[in-house]
Amino acid sequence: MTRRALVLVVAVMLGGCSLFKSRPEPVRRPVPVAVKPAVPGLQDPNGTPIERVPFRTGVSSATVEKMAKEHGCLGGQGAGLMTEAGPVEVYRMRCESGAMQGKVLTARCELRQCVKM
Repeated sequence: MTRRALVLVVAVMLGGCSLFKSRPEPVRRPVPVAVKPAVPGLQDPNGTPIERVPFRTGVSSATVEKMAKEHGCLGGQGAGLMTEAGPVEVYRMRCESGAMQGKVLTARCELRQCVKM
């Protein structure tokens, strides 16, 4: 085999190796997160927007509602979970009638043992 033929065979073999390479992964870019605009009119005295938290029940909602009733707080919707579910949770209940009418009762529950805050 001549030198020229040998170079040609090596070039073909090296060129054929590119056929077996996998395709490059597409570039992954971060997805922008949509920020919910604050509801106009809900601001604290300093002008900071107030976020409304949706009502969620938790494992200790009934316990907090019973404790609220003992303190004279009766609410329509009941005790809502304000934090993520876990060993320590914070509940909030609006008092719509009773001795605490118009106030908010907040309770902290640790491993289902609740204390008024």
